[in-house]
This record gives sequence, structure tokens and C-alpha cells, in this order.
Amino acid sequence: MKCPFCGFENDKVVDSRESKEGESIRRRRECLKCEKRFTTYERIDEIPYMVVKKDGRREKFDRQKVLNGLLRACEKRPVSMGKLEQIVNDAEGFVVDSPDRERKTSEVGELIMNRLKRIDKVAYVRFASVYLDFKDVREFMSELKELLDTKEGTSAKTKSGD
Repeated sequence: MKCPFCGFENDKVVDSRESKEGESIRRRRECLKCEKRFTTYERIDEIPYMVVKKDGRREKFDRQKVLNGLLRACEKRPVSMGKLEQIVNDAEGFVVDSPDRERKTSEVGELIMNRLKRIDKVAYVRFASVYLDFKDVREFMSELKELLDTKEGTSAKTKSGD
């Protein structure tokens, strides 16, 4: 296991815990060179869960790919890593719960956008701009207008006491 800080290949396990569901093991490790600590997770390697891309290709579901997209969307935004991790867990759970062991990327993307919309509107727009692949400014403005209309509708209900 390479240290994510210095790249050294030797570490020691400081603490190990089984997840609540018993499906993974969380290990706290300490690099023997720089002495910084980091966390790793071990999971059973099973039949992969797949996502079906827009063009029909199938890809293995990749938690890290989802997290990377969320990190880009939430760059310089007040969104905690805990919330991002929860969105990734929700997306993974959605794919895992599929009876066919696969979901369309459009379904996974919708789930992620719905979660982001509740947490941070700017991050939502950033994610949507990439995910929805707007062809021109009009499509982008239409999505923004819809977002503003929903926000104004919600604040009007709150002000009127509904």
C-alpha cells in the first residue's frame, strides 16, 4: 500500500474496524516514513455492478469516478466530504439494489443531481452542465430558470406559512 502523502510503500495498521453491514473493513494506517495516517477500505471482490452509458457501452460502476465528478462540481463550495461521501454511497446503493446488477448512467446522474440540488445549488448547476451536456447557452439558461422558479416557489411557500 503506497502512502498517499509521500509514496512510501511500507506502513503499519493502527486500527481495523468492520463496517456496520459487515461488507467492508476500514483500516487506519500510518506511513513508516512520513508517519502520516490514512484510511483504506477493503471490500469483497464480487461480480461487478455495471452502468450503461448513453451510447450503450457497459462500464463497471466506479465510486472514485463519481466522487471525482462531485469534487469538481463542489470545488470552492461549502460542501463537506461527508455529504459527498453520502451521495456516492447513495449512488452505489442505487446500482447495487438493481435486480440486474446494472443501471443506466442517466438514472445514476439524476439521483446525484437531485442530492446536489438539495445541498448546494451552484454545485448542482456545475454538475448538471457537464452531465446534461448542454448544447448551447439557451439550454443552460432554461435549466437555471427552472432552478430559480423552484427556489422562488419554495421561498414563497415558506413566507406564506405553508
